[in-house]
Amino acid sequence: MTAGAVGRSRGPLVVLDADSTLIREEAIELLAEAAGSLEHVTEVTERAMRGELDFAESLRERVATLAGLDVGVMASARERMTPTDGVHELIDRVHAAGGLVGVVSGGFHELLDPLAQRLGLDFCRANRLETADGRLTGRVDGDIVDASAKAAALEEWAAVSGIALERTLAVGDGANDLEMLGKAALGVAFCAKPVVRAQADIAIDTPDLSAVLPLLGLRG
Repeated sequence: MTAGAVGRSRGPLVVLDADSTLIREEAIELLAEAAGSLEHVTEVTERAMRGELDFAESLRERVATLAGLDVGVMASARERMTPTDGVHELIDRVHAAGGLVGVVSGGFHELLDPLAQRLGLDFCRANRLETADGRLTGRVDGDIVDASAKAAALEEWAAVSGIALERTLAVGDGANDLEMLGKAALGVAFCAKPVVRAQADIAIDTPDLSAVLPLLGLRG
């Protein structure tokens, strides 16, 4: 999705993780609750975000527990997704400065796309859930958005927008975000796991995305 990224931008480019960054929840856990697999999925998610498990394999394991769910469950999950405090201000101020904002997620387009459109995000990339006969099959459709894919998305969006990497900032909370944070000029650990705090350029511990603005010179 490229909602507003047309032509060249003077930047900055801000790229956000989705779960526990753009939104407060881990979206897959909203689906797992309906599937009766919440405890297992939460445990696997936590281990993956701490960097203890391969992300792609952990995602396949978690998605497998969703097999048989009616696709209608995704609508109810979307209704329970809560944008993180300060996200509207961050997007508005970056846009006012001539910049762009994207989200890249190890979650799912089916849940994220409507929110990304409402927020006015310029880019959105995530995984897709395979369905058949109106139900989830328990498999991911297509290549998995993992750590390297997140970093590649940031680089691609910067290039297509004419924004130098020196004008990019990435925000995330889990081990799957580390390559993206390392690719950006400034990598921000947002209410993050210890492994991310240790490797990011800066850490923000207040769950308010407007706290990113001073790092961009857009407040104060």
